[in-house]
Amino acid sequence: MSIPMKDVLGEDRFQIIEEADKNFILAFDEAMQKLGYDFGGEIGSGYCWGPYMIIYAKTGVKAKKVAARVFIRKDCIVLRLYFTNIDKHRAYIENAAPNIKEVFTGERGDCSHCEGGHRKDGFCKFRKTYSIDGQDYEKCNGIVFKFWWPDLEKLPDYMGLLKEFYAAKRRASP
Repeated sequence: MSIPMKDVLGEDRFQIIEEADKNFILAFDEAMQKLGYDFGGEIGSGYCWGPYMIIYAKTGVKAKKVAARVFIRKDCIVLRLYFTNIDKHRAYIENAAPNIKEVFTGERGDCSHCEGGHRKDGFCKFRKTYSIDGQDYEKCNGIVFKFWWPDLEKLPDYMGLLKEFYAAKRRASP
C-alpha cells in the first residue's frame, strides 16, 4: 500500500501548491485509483516541466502504462494525459466539452516537422496524426494533451476522456 496523496502533499516542499490545486490533485488521485491507476506513493522531480511531477501508471501489471502526469510548477499545475489510436475515439472527441476538444484541435502542440524525431524511413516516431470533424491534425507527442490550470469543475471531463481511452478491456467469453 502506497502513502496516501494527502500525506505526501502535506510535506513542506509542496507549500508552493495553491489550495485549489491541492484539492484538484486529491480528487484526481481518488478518481485515478478508481480506474486502477496509482502514483506509487511518491512525487518525483519534474525535470524541465517544473519542480515536481506525479506519474499515474496502471497498477497490478508488469509493464507500467502511464496514463497521466501532473506537473507541479511554481505558478500552477498542468495535467498531461497520454493517448494513442485517437481516430478510434473520434466520435467522443467531436462531441466532447470545448475544453477537451480544444486540446486535440487547437494550435498548441502542432507538429513542426523537426528533425529530432525522424526515423531513417522519414516518419516521425513522435508525431500523432488523426482527424477531427473532417480536418487532419499532426501533433508532436512531446507537447500535446496538456490541460493548463485544471480545476475540480472540469474533473468529470478529464475522467470521461480517460475512461474513453483507458476503459477496461473485456475478455471474450470462451
